[in-house]
Amino acid sequence: MIRQLCQQISEHKAFERFVVAVILVNGVILGLETSVDIFEQYGDWLEMGNHLVLAIFILEAMIKITAVAPQWKRYFGDGWNLFDFTVVVLSLIPFTGDLAMVARLLRLLRVLRLISAIPELRLIVSTLIRSIPSMGNVLLLMSIIFYIYAVAGYHLFHAHDPEHWRSLGISLLTLFRIVTLEDWTDVMYTAMEMHPLAWIYFVSFVIMGTFVIINLFIAVVLNNLEEAKLESLERLQAPVSRDELLRELRQTQDSLARLHRRIEMEDTTRQDG
Repeated sequence: MIRQLCQQISEHKAFERFVVAVILVNGVILGLETSVDIFEQYGDWLEMGNHLVLAIFILEAMIKITAVAPQWKRYFGDGWNLFDFTVVVLSLIPFTGDLAMVARLLRLLRVLRLISAIPELRLIVSTLIRSIPSMGNVLLLMSIIFYIYAVAGYHLFHAHDPEHWRSLGISLLTLFRIVTLEDWTDVMYTAMEMHPLAWIYFVSFVIMGTFVIINLFIAVVLNNLEEAKLESLERLQAPVSRDELLRELRQTQDSLARLHRRIEMEDTTRQDG
């Protein structure tokens, strides 16, 4: 009976919305704690709010675990549930003295729970994780381009502009500044004072580093996003489990029993009439 009640609660949309609201409230509390004036006046209330949020998270975890008992793997086998459970456990660890700051920082992990609570955000994060292997090849290509341009930039400009090109490491940092388009034209104009055609070097690097590479990253992410969506659809279309089928059958039996009693009552009423 308790297990069925926990299943109904954990699967209800209102429960999901309530958890999201609690996470948002927790984020507001963490933001208010950064204000010295507010913390001095309402510090006790904010601490009470943190304890209340933690109690709700513990209750949520207990409800979800009870809902799948005794098949614990259904809860702990899900990476998002495992993340939520880890956040709760870390919040329960007492930190005192110099480690009190660690406790406050660990509270920030609760805000990350907003990702696990919203399916659309879970899909985006899953896509980014799936994209990591493919992005490795793009990063390798980008590293090769950076290295070639850094060595070339050192030989071309280090004598005239040692501030930006005096070594290979500084040249790489300068190229990183250029690829972010942060005042890169200042570096180019300084180089053009010695080499009027230096603009070819900078413009070609901006085109390759900024537009081509970034578009490759976007293409990889979009490709993995489509694959993640297909996997989500496949999970939704997966066959129901034995417990889910039995639960549906019990609900159907209860509905039929109520309908049968109602028909009998109506027949009795007509006969009395």
